[in-house]
Parts: sequence; structure tokens; C-alpha cells
Amino acid sequence: MIKTIDPTQISQPELHSILLTAVAPRPICFASTIDKAGNVNLSPFSYFNVFSSNPPILVFSPARSGHDNSLKHSHKNVKEVPEVVINIVNHAMVEQMSLSSTAYEKGVNEFVKAGFTEVASEIVTPPRVGEAPVAFECSVTEIIELADTPGAGNLILCNVEKIHINQYYYTDNQLDTKKLDLVGRMGGSWYTRSNGDSLFEIPKPIRTKGIGIDALPKGIQESEILTGNNLGRLGNLEALPSQSAIEAIAEDDELRMLAKKVSANTAEHKKQLHWLAQRILEEGDTVKAIIILLYAENL
Repeated sequence: MIKTIDPTQISQPELHSILLTAVAPRPICFASTIDKAGNVNLSPFSYFNVFSSNPPILVFSPARSGHDNSLKHSHKNVKEVPEVVINIVNHAMVEQMSLSSTAYEKGVNEFVKAGFTEVASEIVTPPRVGEAPVAFECSVTEIIELADTPGAGNLILCNVEKIHINQYYYTDNQLDTKKLDLVGRMGGSWYTRSNGDSLFEIPKPIRTKGIGIDALPKGIQESEILTGNNLGRLGNLEALPSQSAIEAIAEDDELRMLAKKVSANTAEHKKQLHWLAQRILEEGDTVKAIIILLYAENL
């Protein structure tokens, strides 16, 4: 059963909750800004992403308060001084980052409240967070105010002028995803952590021209065992293996033992081969998995 909702027929808090819980995880922009009087502000925003690499553009959105429709200090600051440092948040600093989101009065320095280290920027006026694994000094090129109603976003377009990377997180001339241990925003008070078993790798289709799921035999497409993710991985293959490779797999010890147990029942034999292929596929050997599946098709 599907629940269908007209966003104009529910309250702003209800809509806010649905949007932020469904559209997740979201990266976190930890923005340091400054007003014309020199007051520093540090606040996190999960309406944030990178939108261009040439020119290098990051965009974040400090939304109007859903309670009293007020503007965030960060929003006001970039209108006065169109500069920002976007600091990236990892797990080692997530509790301090959360503390900084407290609605302190204007003029209160969240660097001090949350115990972060102010490091002078090289190009822009606001300082960067010394504990951040990566920090982007940015000039603000445009502010797009979407509406003047509670919960309305305000897109801050930021051109990256300078990048600072903690060397610990930089391996072989690139950022190390496993070391970064980034966090993402979920709905409510929930976060997610990009580390350990939650990290997984998928070959990018853009690097090859996959054959597509539609090029797989019907018996594989309609497998009761294989999942959509399994089929997606198989569809990313550049070509199906040769007939000789399919015939040679019959000599595999595991397949021979399996055949001795269930060869009298072809349907069960195929089912067990699909289970085996799925396990091998999830271990990362896509070629062997497709060979086993095509072998099963020939039974």
C-alpha cells in the first residue's frame, strides 16, 4: 500500500520531517562566516553539496526558521561579508559540530562554545576549523532566496578559492575515503557514519559500457535468488564470457561436488548454482559468477 501526500495539505514541520528523513544521508557544510563588525559564526547545514568542479562551486542553504521565520546568522553574515569557509565534518568532531548548532545569540563565537580551533584563512576573512579534515575557502558569488516563508531555503553559491587538507587523510595524491570517516545527516537527531562495513565499492558504469540487465539470459533476469543489486552488477560487465569459459567451469571442484549432490534434480541444481553465484558475486568475482550462472542456463 502506498501513502500519497499533497505537500500543500500538511504542516511545514510534517513536510520538513518527511523531506529530511527520506532525502538522506546528506553531507554537512560546517560554515564559518563573519559579519562586518568582525563577529565570527560557525554553523552546520545539511542542505549542502558540490555542484561543479570547473568552476569549483559548492552550495549550501541556511533555511528560515520554521518557528519564527528568522534568518540564520550565517545567511545574514554572507550578505554583509560575501565569504565563507566550508569545513568538512568527520566522526572525530561530530559531537562538537552538533553543539555548535545551538541557537546562540548573535555575537557568540561557536568556535569557543564548541571548543574548535580558529585557524586564519589565507584568502577570505572567516577563519577555518583546525580540526576539519578538509576546508574550502570560498567567495560567495550569489545568494538565491527561495521564499520569505518559514522553512524556506536560501541558496548560497560558493566559489572555492583555496583548499586545505590534513595530510593524514591524503594518500597517493588523493583523499582517502576510509581514513576520512565522514558523517552524514539523517532525519531527526540521526546521523550516519561512512566507515567500516558501511563502505562499499561499485564499479562505475561511466568507465565501461555495460551490457545491461536486458542482455542477460531470461533465466538469470528472472532468478528467484538474485537481487536487483546482483543483476545490476552483472549488467555492468562489458561482455558475456566465451562458451569455452562456461564449459571449463564444470571442472571447478565446488561445482563438481554440488553436481554429485543435486544433479538428479535439475531445478534444484540450478537453484543451488544461483546461490553459489550470488555468494561469489558478493565476494567481488563478477566474471566467475556470470560463468556459473550461464553454466546453470545450459543444464
